[in-house]
Amino acid sequence: MNGTSRPQDVADLLKRVEQLNRIGVALSQEKDITRLLEAILVAAKDITNADGGTLYRMSEERTLRFEIMRNDTLGMAMGGTSGVEIPFYPVYLYDKEGKPIHSMVAAWTVHHDRSVNIADAYTEEGFDFSGTKNFDKKTGYRSKSFLTVPMKNHENEIIGVLQLINCKDRRTGEVVAFSQTDQQFAESLASQAAIALTNRLLINHLENLFESFINLINAAIDDKSPYTGGHCERVPMLTMMLAEAVNNCKVGPLRDFTMTDKDRYELKIAGLLHDCGKVTTPVHVVDKATKLQTIFDRVHLLETRFEVVKRDLEIALRDARLAALERHDGQEAERLQREHEQKLAEIDAEREFLRRANIGGEAMGDADIERVRAIASRYQWRDVEGRLANFLTDEEVTNLTIRAGTLTAEERQIINHHIEVTIQMLEALPWPKHLKHVPEYAGGHHERMDGKGYPRGLTRGQMSVQARCMGIADIFEALTAKDRPYKKGKTLSESLTILGRFKLNGHVDPDLFDVFVWEKVYEKYAKQFLDPEQIDEVDLSRIPGYAPPPA
Repeated sequence: MNGTSRPQDVADLLKRVEQLNRIGVALSQEKDITRLLEAILVAAKDITNADGGTLYRMSEERTLRFEIMRNDTLGMAMGGTSGVEIPFYPVYLYDKEGKPIHSMVAAWTVHHDRSVNIADAYTEEGFDFSGTKNFDKKTGYRSKSFLTVPMKNHENEIIGVLQLINCKDRRTGEVVAFSQTDQQFAESLASQAAIALTNRLLINHLENLFESFINLINAAIDDKSPYTGGHCERVPMLTMMLAEAVNNCKVGPLRDFTMTDKDRYELKIAGLLHDCGKVTTPVHVVDKATKLQTIFDRVHLLETRFEVVKRDLEIALRDARLAALERHDGQEAERLQREHEQKLAEIDAEREFLRRANIGGEAMGDADIERVRAIASRYQWRDVEGRLANFLTDEEVTNLTIRAGTLTAEERQIINHHIEVTIQMLEALPWPKHLKHVPEYAGGHHERMDGKGYPRGLTRGQMSVQARCMGIADIFEALTAKDRPYKKGKTLSESLTILGRFKLNGHVDPDLFDVFVWEKVYEKYAKQFLDPEQIDEVDLSRIPGYAPPPA
């Protein structure tokens, strides 16, 4: 079964040993599974001077699945990076009754955990080469020598099979049998390749587990609030879009910024975790859609009070009109009715004003705030215990006079606390070297370039480009988000106008804002996440802080 050895000089042997060492290093550095599998087969072909080969991987169904096929003579490249799908059925290891199949060379190799070295498939007995012969008949190829080697992981489990075909003499080019030396090199390479493949699969599984755990945290946040859930998905994507734009931009102060694949993965993880501290934020604060909302929107309580006030006015009017009519003073009765209707109109107007004030727009002026306070003491009503009380409680006045948004100062502090929790959570983890910057990237998205941000009051010079990217992404996502309970998503031009003002007042990084606009990151993001009505025509000349790219 083993082929005859052919003489090789010492120089060739040393060259192949060096080649094997280089291959081992290269395989250990390859991170992409597809390219790794391809590299294994190509390396095996090179080191044995084989004309073709196939790499099989063990499937969960206990079959050998075709992964990569190469044949130099036929110009065949299937599987792997070729983009050409391999049309062959897998090699079955067991028959329908569950008995091992030994007639196929690859299957025999698995069951016996041994290499098979065949000098000529057409004369070899004991194996079924009908498929090979049919292939040769269709292609005009002549499959002759075969070397089939099992690939075993660190637990001595066979995870694949490496099969090489038609060894070529290095001097004459003639197809010859694989020598004993060829077999030893192939077995050594298969061993190294199996370990490299296993390590890469293990790393991939750990990374997938880690990312799944992160997604589990975000799902928990999403379960508390669908608004923050969408935010946790979109901010990482926008952060990566901006970082890639900076990486690709060849003009401006950031033209020398570059990212490796490791840098990209680190930033991706940071983006996914940037709001993980929100798992501790009370949902009634996160989802506060109106100023008076707690578990429910208490504006309806104000509606009831207004009705009570109107009822009391109706009773007072009835008594006063009755007294006037008893005095036969019809004019007084009519005056009372007109005055009553005027008061009702004023009440309805103030009720409508409080409804609008409760919504929480962009800004509430001083006059509006004074009007809320005036309403609070203008009316009195009897509570459920019959006591006279001001129309609005102090707590309701505090909420209704919020200048922007729906959160009080105390609630805003609760929201802001999530970033401190995020930093505490992330800094408590034993990050590996290639992810050591995750806490800094994730924890800096609420800082400002002028040092007026939170939680640490960092300035631009104290922050990485990646953290500053996330800061812009967090703001732009919040401006355009259409799923917030307290506002509508802004258009592109509105959002860029606000972001431009933030550039001018020291809130966001000016250089990153420029790249954001120059590279039209906002357009790419809009196409994926914004509604059509939000994507309006942007006149860059009208955007505050806009500067055209240098020539």
